[in-house]
Amino acid sequence: MTRAGEHIDDISEVRGKSATTVAFDFGRITLDARNVLYLFGAPGQERFWFLWDRLFSGTLGAVVLVDTRRIDDSWYAIDRLEHHGTPFVVACNDFGGPAYAPGQIRDALDLDPQVPLLDCDARSRASGKQVLITLVEHVRNTYAAQGPGKTQNVREQDAYATQAPVSEQELTR
Repeated sequence: MTRAGEHIDDISEVRGKSATTVAFDFGRITLDARNVLYLFGAPGQERFWFLWDRLFSGTLGAVVLVDTRRIDDSWYAIDRLEHHGTPFVVACNDFGGPAYAPGQIRDALDLDPQVPLLDCDARSRASGKQVLITLVEHVRNTYAAQGPGKTQNVREQDAYATQAPVSEQELTR
């Protein structure tokens, strides 16, 4: 943590935290010859919220990574994604906090029943891969259910929504 952030970021529930994200992360995964998954990681601190609406513009789907020690910190991301009509999944990262039943987390976040909720360990490649597979399948199913012409005005979305299920092998690269 920087000295500048000590008095801005609330770290009362995460004692011993020594680092924080100070910029956006970016990654790219090629699924096949026609489909590429672009990944953008945004800092969760309130001082970065003004950037999120720009980041969400044109986004096909999102992962909300929840720290159960600070579950209330996730409301803004969920609110903005719902506002934009962006499909998303909620991944509860195992940071060593209290264990909650899925129903408790769903209630605390006021999640709609169709929003996938899963556990993950962001340090594990296999766990991260499963989160991305869940996201891609949820996005595909959401846009497919809307039918042609009801998706956003992006031609690739209609083709994307008709692809076969994503396999773990496609995310292994």
